[in-house]
Amino acid sequence: MGYGNFDNLNLQKEAPIILGIESSCDETAAAVICGRKILSDEIASSASTQALFGGVVPEIASRAHTEAVAAVVERAVKNAGISFAEIDAVAVTYGAGLLGALLVGVSFAKAFAYALNKPLIAVNHIRGHIAAAYLDEPSLKPPFVTLLASGGHTAILHASSEADFRILGATLDDAAGEAFDKVARVLGLKYPGGPNIQRLAKEGKTVIPMPKMLKGGGEYNFSYSGLKTAVINYCHTMEQKGLAYNKADVAASFQCAAIDVLVEKTVAAAKETKVNTVTVGGGVAANDYLRESLSAACAAEGLKLVLPEKRYCTDNAAMIASEGLVQYRLGNFADLSLNAKASIPLSATWKTGGEK
Repeated sequence: MGYGNFDNLNLQKEAPIILGIESSCDETAAAVICGRKILSDEIASSASTQALFGGVVPEIASRAHTEAVAAVVERAVKNAGISFAEIDAVAVTYGAGLLGALLVGVSFAKAFAYALNKPLIAVNHIRGHIAAAYLDEPSLKPPFVTLLASGGHTAILHASSEADFRILGATLDDAAGEAFDKVARVLGLKYPGGPNIQRLAKEGKTVIPMPKMLKGGGEYNFSYSGLKTAVINYCHTMEQKGLAYNKADVAASFQCAAIDVLVEKTVAAAKETKVNTVTVGGGVAANDYLRESLSAACAAEGLKLVLPEKRYCTDNAAMIASEGLVQYRLGNFADLSLNAKASIPLSATWKTGGEK
């Protein structure tokens, strides 16, 4: 089902104004960009409520999005200093994520775009994480290698253009962020696990042996299942024997094992593909140890590292607007048949008529 007439839309406009909306998990976010410049960035999080349950409860997240989305969008537009009429397009995350949470953002964006007669852009959440680098470095141009590390995905990608990339390697089982959360639970740390593992690791030493990361099926593939299991077995064995162990040392040893392999393989991929630039996206990229280690490794190899601010590594709407700009310039718009999808391929984009 179509709406509006966008035949005369100027896709070559130097700095279109894009409203981005993100609701894939527990953050209700809206942001406005003008070209690659961020005009506003608003987030309402239900993380503190989710922490009471030890993780994200989909129903609670959906209700929180429903209550917050209109106010967050209104605040983003107001703080951007623009009117609704000045918006050139509305970009929204349609996948991947919690289905109920996604539906709130998609439904609002469809109604909002329809009411204003503005083009609607469907954004792949993962492509949004990659596009966050353009906000940190507006002059960034492919080719480059991207390390994607989040709660749902872990991969190394080679971008040949803003719209096209190929996957060099990916996790064979758990994602890095997922492993952080599960290990945090074993250590009795609150949700979200990643930041709490990081804080505890700073008090410990890397003295507990951890398994080497599996290459499995490809030089740039990862496997976090064995590492996660090794930590669980170590802690349970010590407890069953009545022996004390240092949780900070466990956290430090795990963090080192989980991140060193990301750094090593990302740099190796950049050298093999002969690119001069490395970018990073995803919530795990907010980890201090990763940021420091990757910065040092890239500097040692003469590689330029584009490392977005921490707030643009975790879920946010500015990155959705940034990927929305890529799709806007390609003329890839969604119609009112757009629906949320809990799972989509890493490379998926939505063009007229559906996902490609």
